[in-house]
Formats: sequence, structure tokens, C-alpha cells
Amino acid sequence: MDGIEALTTFFGWCTVIDMGFLVLTSMVLVFARGWITGMHSKMFDLDESTLSLAYFKYLAHFKITVIVFNLVPWLALKAMA
Repeated sequence: MDGIEALTTFFGWCTVIDMGFLVLTSMVLVFARGWITGMHSKMFDLDESTLSLAYFKYLAHFKITVIVFNLVPWLALKAMA
């Protein structure tokens, strides 16, 4: 039973850390959008509308990844305990 408890703790902390990173990234994109967009448009030679779509896709994919690979296993392990 110790293995399941260790996995539950692991996935719980992974979820907390990744959700924190998701919130931090979202806040940076909201409050420093001009600076971030300017930097990325120079680095990758993209216009602002393309970057807005890329930022949205990044946040959406990261959120889905965190839910599928961190939150769902944690919930399943919590349900077993």
C-alpha cells in the first residue's frame, strides 16, 4: 500500500506544481503581453495575431496535458485509497 500512497503524493505535487506554472504563464501573458509579443515577434518573425493564436494553443494544450497526465491519475489513486 505504500507504493500507491507514494504515487498519490507524487501526482498530487505534480498537479500543484504544473497548475502553478500554468497560472504563472497565464499571468505573464496577460500583464506583460506587449513585451512578450515584441520579443517573440522579433525572434520568430511572426505577427501579433499569429502569436495570440500560438499563446492560446499553448495554454490550452498545457492545461489539457496537466489534467490528463497529472490530475486524472491523482483522482483515480485517491478514489482507490
